[in-house]
Amino acid sequence: MTVFLWMLGTLSSFCLMAVGVRELSGEIHTFQMLFFRSVIGLLVIASILLLRKQTALVKTQRLKLHSTRNVFHFFGQFGWFIGIALMPLANVFALEFTAPIWTLLIAAIFLGESLTRKKVTSLVLALVGVLIILKPGSELFDPVSLVVLMAAFSYAVSYVSTKALTSTEHVLTILFFMNLIQLPMSLPFAYYYWVTPDSMQWAWLAVIGMTALTAHFCMTHAMKLADASAVVMMDFLRLPLIIVVGVILYQEAFEVSVLVGAGLMLLANLINVSKRR
Repeated sequence: MTVFLWMLGTLSSFCLMAVGVRELSGEIHTFQMLFFRSVIGLLVIASILLLRKQTALVKTQRLKLHSTRNVFHFFGQFGWFIGIALMPLANVFALEFTAPIWTLLIAAIFLGESLTRKKVTSLVLALVGVLIILKPGSELFDPVSLVVLMAAFSYAVSYVSTKALTSTEHVLTILFFMNLIQLPMSLPFAYYYWVTPDSMQWAWLAVIGMTALTAHFCMTHAMKLADASAVVMMDFLRLPLIIVVGVILYQEAFEVSVLVGAGLMLLANLINVSKRR
């Protein structure tokens, strides 16, 4: 039951963040959203460290790896925000499920992990799922989908880096440097595209900043308490949930192909995390 509650927090956080980004799209530039996301996150994490008297956690011996992680995570967030603004929400969330498959490839190429029959099967199923969603060659193909796929790839690099960092770094250290490094990356662009938010826009910016933290926090706790396969299964519930949000709030059309393609990617991910080789 505890795992379910942590995953409920994760799902709610991702969906609320997507709604916040969609509500601000066309009014507040993506770089400005990313800037305030980092400012809010940094203030919250710094406050927690001060209150818990854990300021020693702001020190690290692995700044280079933190920097690599956050450069890719920043571009992943940028692409994800662009997709949320320009594509149906369900399509963005479905394509995001390719991140674990990209992670598999990156681990094989750069970490020397072997490509077993199980992993190759996962890759093939995921590729078929992506093709079903993208519909390449048809008039329904959306070029922005490629931006979201690149965002998923960037997330995958970030995941691999995070896995390496967790062997020595506290989760609050990782979150602190995530916001500290990404803030100056967005600052000059946020300044160039600056728009002074009104009261409602401030509220949505706060939602984006807080849900970005709670999504990471809840997912981390869920992974500590459950097998990866269980977390993948529950994380997949983001898709039907965001489909409902898109239909109700934004009158987006429901496409069966998105559910079918995402289902194949779910199967691919479950095969990949299964214990059978």
